[in-house]
Amino acid sequence: MPNDMIHILLVEDEDPHAELIQRAFEDQGAEFQIHRVRSLGEAREHRRENEPKLIIADWRLPDGESLELLPNHRDPLATPIILMTSYGNERIAVEALKSGALDYVVKSPESMLDMPHLARKALDQWKARADRIHMQEALSESEAHFRLLAENASDMITRLNTSGQLFYISPACKTILGYKPEEMIGVKSFDLIHPEDHPQIRELFSQTPGDAPYTITYRAKHKDGHYVWLETSARAILDHGTKEVIEIQAASRDITERKRAEEALQLAHNQLRDAYERTIEGWVRALDLRDRETEGHTQRVTEITIKVAKQLGLSEEDLSHIKRGALLHDMGKIAIPDEILQKPGPLNEIEWERMRQHPMYAYEMLAPIAYLNPALDIPFYHHERWNGSGYPHGLKGEQIPLSARLFAIVDVWDALRSDRPYRKAIPREQVIDYLSENANILFDPKLVQLFLEFVEANNL
Repeated sequence: MPNDMIHILLVEDEDPHAELIQRAFEDQGAEFQIHRVRSLGEAREHRRENEPKLIIADWRLPDGESLELLPNHRDPLATPIILMTSYGNERIAVEALKSGALDYVVKSPESMLDMPHLARKALDQWKARADRIHMQEALSESEAHFRLLAENASDMITRLNTSGQLFYISPACKTILGYKPEEMIGVKSFDLIHPEDHPQIRELFSQTPGDAPYTITYRAKHKDGHYVWLETSARAILDHGTKEVIEIQAASRDITERKRAEEALQLAHNQLRDAYERTIEGWVRALDLRDRETEGHTQRVTEITIKVAKQLGLSEEDLSHIKRGALLHDMGKIAIPDEILQKPGPLNEIEWERMRQHPMYAYEMLAPIAYLNPALDIPFYHHERWNGSGYPHGLKGEQIPLSARLFAIVDVWDALRSDRPYRKAIPREQVIDYLSENANILFDPKLVQLFLEFVEANNL
């Protein structure tokens, strides 16, 4: 293999995905060499004999999670890795990046075909990290070597006293901040930092000194008045005898473009999330228009379910999934014929059999939408019952997801307390008695108690 060829280890157990990625790299010519394995075991075996320059790995593999392949934080120059997953969310992305992955990709035809670009970007990031680490190591070796590197670095190298006053700054400050080095000598770093970023910088100065490097991001004022985002890797230099800080050495780079890209990505994410929420609301309105008998039911049960769920101490993310699931709980009724859904009288057994299929219909319609996967518990399981008498799976007790167990209580409450064409709303006390009598039979007894306490407290 030529020395300049980039050896990439692809860890992917699904053939279609692997073939798509391999085809994307083949289109790049001879720049890359791809070796594909299907499991963590095969990846470990390959790495014993070879040293890839980059690893691209599926998050979940037949024999474990590819987090195992991530570099040890004590070895920041270990082989870089890009993680892929079919069902992405913010929590997984943060976990992956905090654990040392250089990038995190949600699988799609577009992202897999774009993998050569992502690979080059990851390798550039790794190289930048390696350059910064090597530079920091060199700075500690000798003053002469420090200046030799600093004067020629694209990063801005600074030395500060314990008051934050600059007594050395490299020529890169002209490119990054617009100042000549001689203009910066004696300036206090806090005078350049955006006021909103002062607290985190002051906190670092107030911490117990140590010689371990740390990295921070903040805004610094350019000579022309605007602010640029800097990423600074710094370390305290200690007196060998007293162990007191004698100076701080730092390497800073302009990450303004990266910050703008991150903000644009976050904006796009928020816009996409809002589009999904508006779509869900549209579906709910469509259901209400079709089934006038239960108009307003969905909004009421969603609001009550969220209020009760908050008392369980669930996270905001979990509450968001519960809200979406509650709004979509009867989505499967779209597939129920009008003559059944809008029948004014009781349904016969054949009609009930068809009606009981609506959780399955909901699952079939919503499961392909990755964004809604965490919200499927309520549409799919809200007709399961504590004693196993429910449908579609006959789950019992805590086999039923918590959100579905809670929603089942709220759903029955609202149904019995509402007028129907074939009956009037059932009195409040009778519904309370019904829920109490069926606790530990149809409903989770602890959740029934919690719900009834909520009913009393809010005078429902």
